[in-house]
Amino acid sequence: MATATCDLCDAHPDEVRVLDLPLRDYGGRRAFAGTVSTVLALEDNSRVREAVAEPGQGRVLVVDGGGATRRAMLGDQLAALAVTNGWAGVLVHGAIRDSEAIGGMDLGVKALGTVPLKTEKRGQGMRDVPVRFGGVTLRPGDWLAADADGVIVADRALA
Repeated sequence: MATATCDLCDAHPDEVRVLDLPLRDYGGRRAFAGTVSTVLALEDNSRVREAVAEPGQGRVLVVDGGGATRRAMLGDQLAALAVTNGWAGVLVHGAIRDSEAIGGMDLGVKALGTVPLKTEKRGQGMRDVPVRFGGVTLRPGDWLAADADGVIVADRALA
């Protein structure tokens, strides 16, 4: 990512939406940006697996896990699949696991926290639907940028 989120906020104050959540960095890539694809699911990462198995083309997968931290929506196997398939990053409104392994991957990962328990696979959830958390609505096709200072969303790519 060429431009910091702070600079983008300064340059485009009327275009950016700032995510208001205490997200932590877990991936090996601390700054990332790309077009948004979404998953909405609670304690079931079946749809996350489907998404990261597809060509990412530099996109960012936004997973709305309802803020739940009882089960991890992303682990090292799915993160490795995301890297292999060209995803820029994964933002989880919930928890991840295998944080040490994910920290060594060339993938941006932000989440609320970690938990060692995996999800149950029930095939539930929805893909590419608008999600809302942290005071922001994120829609498939939006543009997201993330770095150490936070996460911003816009209707178009900013530079």
